[in-house]
Amino acid sequence: MKSSLVIVLDRLRSAHNVGNIFRLAEALGAEIIGCGATPMPPHPKLERTAMGTEQSVPFRSVAEVAEAIRILRQEGCRTILAAEPGGGVESEAWNREYELPVAVIFGNEALGVHPEALKMVDGLVSLPMRGRKSSINVSNAAAAIMYAVESAARRKCKDEN
Repeated sequence: MKSSLVIVLDRLRSAHNVGNIFRLAEALGAEIIGCGATPMPPHPKLERTAMGTEQSVPFRSVAEVAEAIRILRQEGCRTILAAEPGGGVESEAWNREYELPVAVIFGNEALGVHPEALKMVDGLVSLPMRGRKSSINVSNAAAAIMYAVESAARRKCKDEN
C-alpha cells in the first residue's frame, strides 16, 4: 500500500468515471485499485478525463474485489469500507473516526459492490439521499465520501496527538 487512502473500484463500467476518480485520487494523495473489468490505464477515454493524473496516481489491478480486500489486509489497511446506497448508515462517513490507512470500495453503477466483498468489509458508508432518484454518479459520490472519510481520519490522528 503506497498511500494512507485507497480507492477500490469494483467492476465500474465507465472509463470517464474512472478518469474522474483518478483526478480525485491525485487531489487526496490516494491510490487506486481496479477490480474486475474496471477500465484502467492505458485507456484513451480514461486518460482524456484523468487529465494526466493517471501518470502520477499509484494504481494496480486485481481480478476480483475480494482479492483486493485480502491484499489490503495483508498490507496493514486498518479500515475497509464499502459505499452502498441506502446502506442504513447514510451519515456514517461524517460521524465515525477512522484509523489510517483506510480503503473505500465503490461498486458497479448498476450492481453495487460485489456481495462477497460486503461480507468482508468493516462497515458501510453512504450519502444522504433526499430526492426521488436517490442516486448520484459514482465519481461524485466518491468525492464526497472520500473527503468525509479523510477528514474523519485526520481528525482522529489530530486528537491522538
